[in-house]
Amino acid sequence: MTSDNPVAYECVGNIARITLRRSPVNALSLEMIRAVVAAFRRAADDDGARVVVLASAIAKRFSAGLDLDILLGRSGAEIREFLQALYIDLYDAQYGLGKPSIAAVGGAARGGGMTMAVSCDVVLAAESATFGYPEIDVGVIPAIHYAHLPRIVGRHRAFELLFTGRVFSAMEARDLGVVNRVIADAELEAEIAKLAAQFTGKSAAVLRMGRAAFMRQIDLDYRRSIASAVDDFCNVATSDEAQEGLRAFVEKRTPKW
Repeated sequence: MTSDNPVAYECVGNIARITLRRSPVNALSLEMIRAVVAAFRRAADDDGARVVVLASAIAKRFSAGLDLDILLGRSGAEIREFLQALYIDLYDAQYGLGKPSIAAVGGAARGGGMTMAVSCDVVLAAESATFGYPEIDVGVIPAIHYAHLPRIVGRHRAFELLFTGRVFSAMEARDLGVVNRVIADAELEAEIAKLAAQFTGKSAAVLRMGRAAFMRQIDLDYRRSIASAVDDFCNVATSDEAQEGLRAFVEKRTPKW
């Protein structure tokens, strides 16, 4: 499990599985998110795939979020290149997928890891999974989540989660509507297989057309919101305050804001 091959793709029994495997915590590099996007596009073109599962091969970790090397000392143009992949390319790949996608969160999901999980149609979480938007603690913002989290949990609860950066449990995530179901850790894979079987039992053509109609209905202004989120994130991440917060995190000290 090295950064040389951060993402694996396989299709078995009509289920395409995209597996994150960048040790130690699935931190998102530009290479890795491009590999995730490529895997979703591959699944879209794979006639043998009827359902797509996004999961992690690393115990107790789904994804820790952005690799800080992407942000520290980088220009706005460099940061924008990464966000183009994570925010826009991932959204477009999911939008045109043509088949259901399931995020299987079996560990900690933070920041950009949350972005990947909630890009899927269904989110299943193990009991031990935890969630959070810690960007504020290092002086940046989870801009994409400003666009969709208030729609899911309401304005006031979204604000609290996004601006405290606190970690919350799988059970709280379910109660808020961020995940569909919470499942015992040992039963997560069986539940994924059960749900996938329900999807594969439907007409592939009807699912494809129905999902396309569903995506059009829920899109609203979301695509435009993503473009704004890229600008917002870049403006904050290149500020002196953000760079100090990121350096402080790396150096394990309190930021001097």
